[in-house]
Amino acid sequence: MTQDLAFPTRKDEAWRYSDTDALAGMDLGTFDKWRDIEVAAGETVRETLVIADDASDTGGVELRRLRVKIGKGARFELFGVIASAKLGRIEVVVMLAEGAHFEMGGITVGGRDTTREFVTRVAHEEPNATSNQIVRSVHWGRGTGNFLGRIDVVRDAQKTDAAQSFKGLLLEKGASVNAVPQLEIYADDVKCEHGASVGQMDENARFYMAARGLSPEASRRLLVQAFIGDALVELDDEEQQERLLRTALDKLDKHL
Repeated sequence: MTQDLAFPTRKDEAWRYSDTDALAGMDLGTFDKWRDIEVAAGETVRETLVIADDASDTGGVELRRLRVKIGKGARFELFGVIASAKLGRIEVVVMLAEGAHFEMGGITVGGRDTTREFVTRVAHEEPNATSNQIVRSVHWGRGTGNFLGRIDVVRDAQKTDAAQSFKGLLLEKGASVNAVPQLEIYADDVKCEHGASVGQMDENARFYMAARGLSPEASRRLLVQAFIGDALVELDDEEQQERLLRTALDKLDKHL
């Protein structure tokens, strides 16, 4: 019932770095709208999500909220780009059965006074399941990119193999990125790892390219393309990979 709902605040862990003020104009029923996906045992399902409506750049909220159940031995892949909206957010809750796999690649790009974020909760509830999440963020102006990723491994989920990788690239002072990995592990025979780093453009690489005749704009574009491309390595559909890269790079081209 929507009357029992309330908008989150920054006191809520999953919204700690978000722009909760941007939610004020939303309808509560729209805010709480989730899409449920069930992947049958042994099947493979892929989703590609894009938030890139330029009309949203000056205001508004774009949410994509998924609840996914991955059956025994099944595989679910999620690849997404968030390149628009004042608050753009892709949120996913995943439950894995025995031997299931979850693969995610995400890219956030943006400037101005915007927030773009991936928020995930992956529940390893049975043995031998695997998950891998890669997120790359490129921001400038006062733009913010966030990745909040929680992995829960229950006591009986032995042989779990779960990984998270986040890297942020800041093109200007004033931009920020935030990574909050959370691991709750109650099984003892597991492999869980996460890594996070934040940096600026590699000036040595830019100098190397400039010495070979590339303009500063072309050099920056190539370096960003290589940086965000990491998130799409596991996407074996070249047409979809190109579409997602182009969406992110078009936003960068407008900044350049």
